Amino acid sequence: MRIVITGSIATDHLMSFSGKFTDSLVVDKLDSISLSFLVDDLDVRRGGVGANVAFGLGSLGVPVALVGAVGRDFDDYRSWLERHGVDTDSVHVSDVHHTARFVCTTDVASNQIASFYPGAMSEARNIELLPVSQRLGGTDLVLVGPNDPQAMLRHTQECRDRGIAFAADPSQQLAFLDGDAIRPLIEGASYLFTNEYEAALTEQKTGWSAADVLERVECRVTTLGAKGARVERSGQPAVHVDVPKERGKADPTGVGDAFRAGFISGLHWGLGDERCAQIGSMLATYVIETIGTQEYTFTPEDFLERFTEAYGVQAASELSPHLQSTLV
Repeated sequence: MRIVITGSIATDHLMSFSGKFTDSLVVDKLDSISLSFLVDDLDVRRGGVGANVAFGLGSLGVPVALVGAVGRDFDDYRSWLERHGVDTDSVHVSDVHHTARFVCTTDVASNQIASFYPGAMSEARNIELLPVSQRLGGTDLVLVGPNDPQAMLRHTQECRDRGIAFAADPSQQLAFLDGDAIRPLIEGASYLFTNEYEAALTEQKTGWSAADVLERVECRVTTLGAKGARVERSGQPAVHVDVPKERGKADPTGVGDAFRAGFISGLHWGLGDERCAQIGSMLATYVIETIGTQEYTFTPEDFLERFTEAYGVQAASELSPHLQSTLV
């Protein structure tokens, strides 16, 4: 299975606040918020949804090509991704813009306030997928992740026009886009990835019911935070997967990206929806235990041990041949 991940490539500036944001909110003054939080630390990390998902796939030994736009400051980041199994030959380098920046502060309750500077990401709209597919000898699945909105629309339409299966992952861009822009990003997707809030926002903005959405995609995958994940297909019982036990909580940033990487890895290995969601949940657990979206590490033995503990011997026996063969 030849996999292409499109989406943002960015540097994350992650900060921690020792209090709760909600303690500083005045309900009847929400129309004129003016707040400043004294943070405890700052971590500058590699990030961006596209790069995070590609890193997760590469870490699991799955061949993956990353497509996006960056600045000339990308050299070190490129080397990092390539060392972790990511093909970056189709990443566009801007002559005028810096690589995008994500700035996020997390409080003690894991609530987040974030802002995003797109930078070179705006040039992703100029990228055509056909040359990427030709270079790879074909493409079996394209993840259309949050990116420049015009790039997302272009990649989605090109997938439809060329008959390439695509996974819709509008995530953070749902807050910015209206219903007319969201609908063409979803219609005809093989997979639709959102978290629980984004699922509700999708329905609200498009005017579609949950059943309407499910009629328009082959498979709807919804992450539910600590409650796990749900996988739905029209006419079939929904599949629910719990999350593995955490060894500690460090930072939730990038958890959803890792879930997608694990899920798509399961697809690459030909596994069913339940196993795919379990792999995604296991990989996501490594992320929440680590500060940074690409700082987690694991061995096949550790991954399988924890996977077995969470999901049982039968589930682990189905995963083991694929994980061991790709990570040796």
